[in-house]
Amino acid sequence: MGHGHGHSHALNEEPASQRVRTLLMWLLVPLALATIVGAALLYPFGHEQKTGAEIGLHQTPVEAVVTGLAQNCGEKCVAVTVQMEDGAASGQSITIPSVKGPGAPSFQIGDEVVLSYAGSQPQAAESYQIVDFQRGWSLAVLALLFAAAVLLLGRWQGLAALGALLLSFVVLVLFVMPSILAGENPLMVAVVGAGLIMFMVLYLTHGISARTSTAVLGTLVSLALIGVLGALFSAASRLTGLDEDTTNLVTLLGTDIDTRGLLLAGTLIGALGVLDDVTVTQTSAVWELRRANDELTWRELFAAGSRIGRDHMSSVVNTLVMAYAGAALPLLLAISLAGRSMGEILTSQQIAQEIVRTLVGSIGLVAAIPVTTALAALIAVRQEVAPIAQPMSQQAPEPEPEPEPKTVKRAAKPVKPEKPRPARIEGDLFTGYDPDKGPWERPSEPRARRAAPARPAPPARRRSSGSP
Repeated sequence: MGHGHGHSHALNEEPASQRVRTLLMWLLVPLALATIVGAALLYPFGHEQKTGAEIGLHQTPVEAVVTGLAQNCGEKCVAVTVQMEDGAASGQSITIPSVKGPGAPSFQIGDEVVLSYAGSQPQAAESYQIVDFQRGWSLAVLALLFAAAVLLLGRWQGLAALGALLLSFVVLVLFVMPSILAGENPLMVAVVGAGLIMFMVLYLTHGISARTSTAVLGTLVSLALIGVLGALFSAASRLTGLDEDTTNLVTLLGTDIDTRGLLLAGTLIGALGVLDDVTVTQTSAVWELRRANDELTWRELFAAGSRIGRDHMSSVVNTLVMAYAGAALPLLLAISLAGRSMGEILTSQQIAQEIVRTLVGSIGLVAAIPVTTALAALIAVRQEVAPIAQPMSQQAPEPEPEPEPKTVKRAAKPVKPEKPRPARIEGDLFTGYDPDKGPWERPSEPRARRAAPARPAPPARRRSSGSP
């Protein structure tokens, strides 16, 4: 069924152009209307489904706890004492014999078991039989761990994936199962139910966008192809779809159920989850190729997307084959011990229906790659592409402005303080002159010249003796 997977298909793209929206509307709206109309026609309005008691199922489950074990009922038998926790004889203890040996369940004191009550005497041990263990708490813990892991990794998208998974179960329980039990064609019910699941799951987990719409288109076309091929080859192989469980169901219901269609319905529903993975991956691949090079033509986009899909194809086919082989492993072991040839084993009813189921589902998965790639290329070439926003770490750095030429500044020499110039001397050098005293007058001779001590006359030169 549809699931929220771990691929990072980030569909945070630019808004679709008007051409893309128009194209998707013409392609998707008719399929959506056909799915809704098919669901309305196939749903059993007014049909009252018979209860288990009305169809002969008188087994009533009763919960109990093992309180004692005894080896007094035979060599291959063990007496199990249980105390009932609900039912008409709640609180009472009874002893029930159980088979002991290889393949039989082993009990311990304190085990929580389920009894089957099919009698009219609630206190009689003969009215009860141990049929199963209670495992509700272990499954609840596992479900909580699964939900925690999805939320821890996916966060809000993980929450959307859990909601989509819940919606898938709602469609199966409230539409697929009631319609098949009411006698509708199981194959048609499975096709319509798968369409409902795909519309809800893909849009809820991946958002409403051109990519998601393309993936929905590819998924619905592939589902229709699986249905057509399954109907053709199951008829050509004369498969009846009748095994032990199906025979018991038809006998209890007493209605005409197409067991071959029931086989194909299981094939269709089993391929849903893998189809989701294939279509979303191919659509995202084509979209990213288009954003990386918006000059690619339709043919170039289809060729490049197909090359990517080839690597994915081998893994998904192997996944589907191994899933069916694992489910049929006990049957394979049982048939291999029958001493039959390989050809007889492969063409037997039980193995042949598994082969048809596996190969038809694988063909649908392989076809989903070119179908989805072609649709994605057809729509992507009409999409107005926005430039890819690169993270800050990958963006080219802006050119830095050229640095201005640096001038080396030398340390300025310390300026020596200028010595004060002597004032200009005006006037007589001997007496001085003060402009405030009025105009300058030459002083008188005796005042100007002061008496100076007489200097002795220099001695006369002595002539040499040779002079006359």
